[in-house]
Amino acid sequence: SPQVAASVLDTLLAASSSPDSAFQVAAVVTQPPAAKNRGRKLLPSAVAQLALERGFPGDLIFTPERAGEESFLSDLKGVKPELCITAAYGNILPQRFLDIPPCGTVNIHPSLLPLYRGAAPVQRALQDGVAETGVSLAYTIRALDAGPVIACERFSVDECIKAPELLAILFNIGSKLLLDELPSVLDGSAKQKAKPQDDSKATLAPKMNSDESWLTFDEEAKVLHNKVSFLIL
Repeated sequence: SPQVAASVLDTLLAASSSPDSAFQVAAVVTQPPAAKNRGRKLLPSAVAQLALERGFPGDLIFTPERAGEESFLSDLKGVKPELCITAAYGNILPQRFLDIPPCGTVNIHPSLLPLYRGAAPVQRALQDGVAETGVSLAYTIRALDAGPVIACERFSVDECIKAPELLAILFNIGSKLLLDELPSVLDGSAKQKAKPQDDSKATLAPKMNSDESWLTFDEEAKVLHNKVSFLIL
């Protein structure tokens, strides 16, 4: 779970602590600890670390290897979430997960869906040299990033911006968009206004692979510029 996901959680925890907040964070789900740095010491994800620093109960931070694990699903049912929110989670959510929250699962996706569905929407947008991208708030269904869109916000892309900066900006915008839309999501009216995606206009944003890190100087300067922008992570 990357740092941008931690920033979304931070926004939610801050908002939930307000005296007039309409919601509370019931549990946190993130990737399990992973070996990092030279010592290969197991360290919690950025999301888990942020939750612990904010005083969130450790027994309500779930770190399943897979979101379909029976023990995890049982624990999640136990906290009775009304709504699940995902941001750069990285695990496929089975239908058994999606069936748990009565208000559904809502994802913050850093693209203007149905464009750039997949794991690397920001990197692929920069690779394509787009002048505009954005962030979408959409319901999660079993198909990849294909659920109805509740809201979206556009963002003009500076030609000098790099992937980490753009990613952070879009998730910051997405967090605010989520807070704006939470009342309608919780009262069910968001499902009425959410717009189905036009699958005929969908494009895919697969994860980057190592072969794409090579710079070939017989390519055009614009192509090389875009490649440097999306490879700097």
